[in-house]
Amino acid sequence: MHLLQGGAEHKVPVVISKMFKDQAADQTGMLFIGDAIMQVNGINVESATHEEVVHLLRNAGDEVTITVQYLREAPSFLKLPLGSPGPSSDHSSGASSPLFDSGLHLNGNSINTAPSSPSSPIANEPKYEKRWLDTLSVPLSMARISRYRAGTDKLRSNAFEVLALDGVSTGILQFYTAQESADWLRAISTNISDLTLQNVIHMGWVHERLEGTDSSQLYKFKFLALKGSSFYIFSTPPVSTLDWVRAEKIYNLCEVLFKIHKLWLADDCWLQANLYLGIHQDFDLEDHRPYCFSVMVGHGKSHYFNVELCSELAVWEKSFQRAIFLEVQRTGSKTYMCSWQGDTLCFTVDFALGFTCFDSKTKNVLWRFKFSQLKGSSDDGKTRVKLLFQNLDTKQIETKELEFQDLTAVLHCIHSFIAAKVASVDPVFIDSQSIARKYMYSN
Repeated sequence: MHLLQGGAEHKVPVVISKMFKDQAADQTGMLFIGDAIMQVNGINVESATHEEVVHLLRNAGDEVTITVQYLREAPSFLKLPLGSPGPSSDHSSGASSPLFDSGLHLNGNSINTAPSSPSSPIANEPKYEKRWLDTLSVPLSMARISRYRAGTDKLRSNAFEVLALDGVSTGILQFYTAQESADWLRAISTNISDLTLQNVIHMGWVHERLEGTDSSQLYKFKFLALKGSSFYIFSTPPVSTLDWVRAEKIYNLCEVLFKIHKLWLADDCWLQANLYLGIHQDFDLEDHRPYCFSVMVGHGKSHYFNVELCSELAVWEKSFQRAIFLEVQRTGSKTYMCSWQGDTLCFTVDFALGFTCFDSKTKNVLWRFKFSQLKGSSDDGKTRVKLLFQNLDTKQIETKELEFQDLTAVLHCIHSFIAAKVASVDPVFIDSQSIARKYMYSN
């Protein structure tokens, strides 16, 4: 036997307010004071009146299946302190419901509550089944997580939302402590990543900062992918083969440059890491989001991104390095059309040979230098670059000037090939270049 309070007339569900020791409800061990009754034998009673619920229970038959959900608001409704076991009574079980007991089904005999006979100790005992009740299922493959309030740079306190590819949302998941929120955030993020990666180096959701927009719409969700020879930017994840050619942007991995902008090191400290390669920085970093990076592409353009976790930033950093190095080794060389003093030339960056310049018509080699001979460079930020090489015989510096239609792409390619070359002979090079992982582990 148990006592009920509440109902639709009080604008709350019917709640168990008292339980009596050794009765059927108490013997289950799965009903508690403060549990709201959601269903009776499959009938939804969330909006039912007190009288209607009592009537259903009295006429439910020999076996009753009850679905309950613990309400944190129940103690105040019952005029009990939060977490209180309820009024003391010789006949009351005095059990209060923990949060993780919500969503349980109770199968029990509501009529036969008499003690079993000695000859058949279990013949008349109620039979109970305990199982989880799924109220919402959110597929995690290619799902995304957001800790920010919509349209702002303000983080929710100990809360986040998971949004599935099919549009299903968990709603705002609120946690009691920051540690609990962080643990769940990492666990869900790891599962999303594991389920999403198939035949790609890395892909996942990020926030992209939009240029020329008002402050209420600074960022928009984008889905990034590193696959094969390309870096992809999608508005929605690719779910079929055809989707890969429908990306918003596709860039060759040899011609992009990954750059970390901000890491959150402490409550009042930003690290701004500028990995500069002669490209003008256009972005204003006076926003409040940590874990920011940009990907510089051809013609001096850039994409500015933000992720939720420092660990995500470290994964993107390492993934870009790995994807670029693999593409450099796979392709072996890149050749660009260029000109100097009216002559049309070809400039080749080769993983094995270094730099070669030759006449586009006759194919005659004009000059060739190893990577180790490049001692410096300068450019006008538009089309012209000066490359400074050291002659191995004379030890003198030789200046070679060239003009390119897309100077930025060429500079990025040179950077990619030199970094891949160094990484091929120095196994610790990649780890030594990782800013995000270095600060993630030190903190």
